[in-house]
Amino acid sequence: MSRSSPFAHLRGVSRLIVDLTVIVTDVVETMHHNIAKRPGVLGRATLDPAGGVTGLVYRSVRGVTRVVGRTIDAVLRPLEPLLAEAPVGPGRDAVLSVLNGVLGDHLDASANPLAIPMDLRIRGMRLPLDRTEIARILPQPRERVVVMVHGLCTSDTVWNRREHDHGQSLARDLHANAVYLRYNSGRHISTNGAEFATLLERLVEAWPVPLRDLILVGHSMGGLIIRSACATGENFGHRWLRLLRALVFLGTPHQGAPLERGGHGVDLLFSASPYTVAFARLGQLRSAGITDLRHGSVLDHDWHGRDRFGRAGYLQHAQPLPRGVPAFAIAGSLSRAAPTHGKPRGDGLVPVASALGWHDDPNMAIGIDPARQWIAYGTGHLDLLCSSLVYEQIKGWLGGASVASLALPARATRRRP
Repeated sequence: MSRSSPFAHLRGVSRLIVDLTVIVTDVVETMHHNIAKRPGVLGRATLDPAGGVTGLVYRSVRGVTRVVGRTIDAVLRPLEPLLAEAPVGPGRDAVLSVLNGVLGDHLDASANPLAIPMDLRIRGMRLPLDRTEIARILPQPRERVVVMVHGLCTSDTVWNRREHDHGQSLARDLHANAVYLRYNSGRHISTNGAEFATLLERLVEAWPVPLRDLILVGHSMGGLIIRSACATGENFGHRWLRLLRALVFLGTPHQGAPLERGGHGVDLLFSASPYTVAFARLGQLRSAGITDLRHGSVLDHDWHGRDRFGRAGYLQHAQPLPRGVPAFAIAGSLSRAAPTHGKPRGDGLVPVASALGWHDDPNMAIGIDPARQWIAYGTGHLDLLCSSLVYEQIKGWLGGASVASLALPARATRRRP
């Protein structure tokens, strides 16, 4: 059954409303309980449920809410097959992408129909990873494939911006096929990266002609998904890594994004007082994908077993790029030109230093060759997707010489210890 069915989405919305109602009930109960205790402003806060009659009322509200939710779900489920193949319009696609970016880990964990499943796409349609089906869709498949990976709260459709698509343009100029990844951007980056690595392995196996070159292009979070997939590929000795010829990062927060670090600070501030601790629960609705952006975390052991909203937060581990694969990074800057003093402004979401992989600690730097770094001045974060200057820079890097010659000819695949 298609998860794109309007009734599936309606059922998903009803479930989400129920889940959020329960969370808001929890918030109100926490506030009620703490205020009733009359602690000092900086006194000990509690997240324990209320007791007695008060606690019974809140438990009843949650119970009734869940019963109503199950009833709605039961009524809508049989109607899904009626519209299972109805297309998803651009407006609905945009809303789904944002919902998945903000709440995607919750949608996935609760098996909500609104959760976007990961797949590869061509021309907006899902690409079956079957040799016969791919040959039917692409009667003349190329030996070179460019895979485009979108960022947080967007989908594969974001690449077509202001009548320009970097993927289609690269396919034309590099004599390649463009394939697009679509995924739930609210899940952990490392979770998506591992699944993406598996999809790439299946793509190589199912491609109708032997693949010679593979190029990965990521915008924003998409670049972190690519780095995470490379780590998984090295762990398992995937074949697609041996075909990898270039990595291109557009506005990727390799060293994290200040906006999420600010969100973490607000969490700690709310948690400091019993009168505001309830609101920390609302801030902690944001997805694992968003909190991964605090430091640009791409590995499971950055977050596994740790409280991502706690004071200690994440660990940071260096993850080098695949050896022998050229990496290119473009940072956007809202500065109109290179400043004569100080640092250029970021693109509105990602600082220039983070997008280029710089770090004060050399061991944490991404290590992209300075000759393969470029700053697009007067360009915001989303405008990196449609800037003609950005595209010409990418094409110059990848098309100025044979793409196959960019990578070292004999590269042994490394395994992580």
